Amino acid sequence: MNRPNIVILGAGYGGIMTAVNLQKKFSAEDAHITLVNKHDYHYQTTWLHENAAGTLHHDRTRISIKDVIDFNKINFVQDTVQSIDPKSKTVKLEDDELSYDYLVIGLGFESATFGIEGLKEHAFSIQNINSARLIRDHIEYNFAQYNLEKGERQDLITIVVGGAGFTGIEFVAELANRIPELCQEYDVPREKVRLLNVEAGPTALAGFDPELVEYAMNRLEEKGVEFRLGTMIKKVNEDGIVVEKDDEQEEISTKNVIWAAGVTGNSIVQESGFEVNRGRVPVRDDLRTPDYDNVFVVGDCAVIMNPETERPYPPTAQIAIQMADTVAHNLKQLLSGSDKFESFKPHIQGTVASLGHTDAIGVVFDDKKLYGRSASVMKKAIDNRYLMKLGGLGLVLKKGKLDMYH
Repeated sequence: MNRPNIVILGAGYGGIMTAVNLQKKFSAEDAHITLVNKHDYHYQTTWLHENAAGTLHHDRTRISIKDVIDFNKINFVQDTVQSIDPKSKTVKLEDDELSYDYLVIGLGFESATFGIEGLKEHAFSIQNINSARLIRDHIEYNFAQYNLEKGERQDLITIVVGGAGFTGIEFVAELANRIPELCQEYDVPREKVRLLNVEAGPTALAGFDPELVEYAMNRLEEKGVEFRLGTMIKKVNEDGIVVEKDDEQEEISTKNVIWAAGVTGNSIVQESGFEVNRGRVPVRDDLRTPDYDNVFVVGDCAVIMNPETERPYPPTAQIAIQMADTVAHNLKQLLSGSDKFESFKPHIQGTVASLGHTDAIGVVFDDKKLYGRSASVMKKAIDNRYLMKLGGLGLVLKKGKLDMYH
């Protein structure tokens, strides 16, 4: 009997969890499963803001694929996906070409620039381990440079973060905690440093509980964060940014612009001819694409509508991990000849935003609000629970946030 070829593209939350689930459901004789990823590690996207701020070393954030994948059951290919041809059922890689019977697309996100002039060329964005390292090194370099310039270059120690969504707020919070350390290390007066958070919308953390948003903003303002709400970034150049509020424009000189305001699905998906809505595939209930019965999509490349709000569910790690369970179940059904597929329904167990090492805000367990240390403990518990699901207790002990109560 010919073993069916299952190919999983990407080892983000959705891809790696699909692979882990499949290796539990199938033996090597049942199916030939291949996982393709650019790096030999999976990384926790939800920790990248800490790496970028320099408050958590990037080695804590990445997890070696060999630590969670059984190479006797799954073939791992380290390569970069170039394109997918769903008609011929092939995937073109940089160094190879793969054919598949069933495909799982989990290629992650790209930053959405919304057409802002100069943003792509002159702003940094928190996308992966390497971009996070670059941001950390860039900010440190500019702090080191400040005194060499006789303290006359305010642009070196002015940091602008674009976007006050989850990533923006969590990154600003880590920076607010990191700046006093940087000031001490590089002999920079703390009062000279500016940290601005620019958001086009009328509020930070749009859609989040207003009471919790107020708590977060007050805590961050106490640490020196300047919020510019209802303010659009119109242009980014090598000397700074141009912002606009109420039809009035202002130039802000800075060498540190970090963009954290929105993502779109990987462009390879649209370029490969799949039906997309703003870069994401509007998947069916069983997480297959609208036009191909043998192609599933997980994570940032998929869009699912929330029937209650008639808006898409946000592309969170929590949802990507749950998608992986559904895809693995439905692949098992497909291969056994059954048409009893599971419909995907996100089970939102709560949402917690970190405000630094010992502070957070969150809504959990049917609208219970958490602030401060208790929310921070919950955030770390959620992170550790994912590691347990991915690789068991050994992975929690190796990579987990076990200093929950300190």
